[in-house]
Amino acid sequence: MLKVLVTGASGFTGSHLARMLVESGHRVRALVRRTSALDLLKGVEIETFEGDLSDEVLLRRAVEGIDRVYHIAAVYREAKLPDSYYHEVNVLGTRWLAEAALKEGIPFLYCSTCGVHGEVEGEADETAPFNPGDVYQRTKVEAENIVLALHRERGLRAVVLRPVGIYGAGDRRFLKLFKGVARRRFPMIGSGRVSYHLTHVEDVARGFIKAAETPAALGEAFILAGARHTTVEELVGLIAEKAGVAPPRFHWPPGPLYAAAALCEDLCRPLGIEPPLHRRRLDFYLKNRAFRIDKARQVLGWEPKVDLEQGIGRTLDWYREAGWI
Repeated sequence: MLKVLVTGASGFTGSHLARMLVESGHRVRALVRRTSALDLLKGVEIETFEGDLSDEVLLRRAVEGIDRVYHIAAVYREAKLPDSYYHEVNVLGTRWLAEAALKEGIPFLYCSTCGVHGEVEGEADETAPFNPGDVYQRTKVEAENIVLALHRERGLRAVVLRPVGIYGAGDRRFLKLFKGVARRRFPMIGSGRVSYHLTHVEDVARGFIKAAETPAALGEAFILAGARHTTVEELVGLIAEKAGVAPPRFHWPPGPLYAAAALCEDLCRPLGIEPPLHRRRLDFYLKNRAFRIDKARQVLGWEPKVDLEQGIGRTLDWYREAGWI
């Protein structure tokens, strides 16, 4: 039995990881903010530690007595926030937490994102160049570089994981997609022929645990993705089939919508208002996302277990039971 720290444990991915760790017999300390809702951790026996990634002193205290750190928390794509806040939390917070783990001599599992590669051609793997498209992805690249430099130069026992399109019970990121399709109000934009790749959250959590238990993973980065990718049109069709509705037929042209989104961001961001339309939301329809997982299979012995059709059905069921759809 280990005592582990999970940052972001009150969030979607972190809560699934925390639950899986507890079920495996580990004791979990969850780093949570004062304002964090703990609904997704209901019924999970954990220790909560109130703190914030912008507080270096509290981060050092959070790591005391811990055997392993899973760093999941991050500021994720809120257009109303200044770039400086992304840097403070995603970059400096990661540095401070990693240095605290280094001081304690314990492993550090860092949750990055496949978004560090930006739009890819064909099926990309970990050797694809960095090509971040927004401040969230840029700060993830910076944080990755810091973590791996601490491994090379100072011996931090670090592993970087790059999940792809995480979905499942409790997720709000793809809720609009599932809800829109199920209610027959989902707008199809563009051709629908670009690739998209989803990964069930339970597979992602298993990947983090596998990486922590694999000595050969130290100092490496791994993409965690579902067994197969689809086109956007095929994905929407699968959700529609599971929801028992017809898929959308009309396709909106992307150009005018992209221009409108840029204008919304320019007007709303200085006022601290979340724009009603984002360019990043349009990226779902327009940018190719397809990845290979050979490295995770070979080094970690990790394999995604939840196939796409099963995962979509389970996610829809959870949304309905929770009253989200």
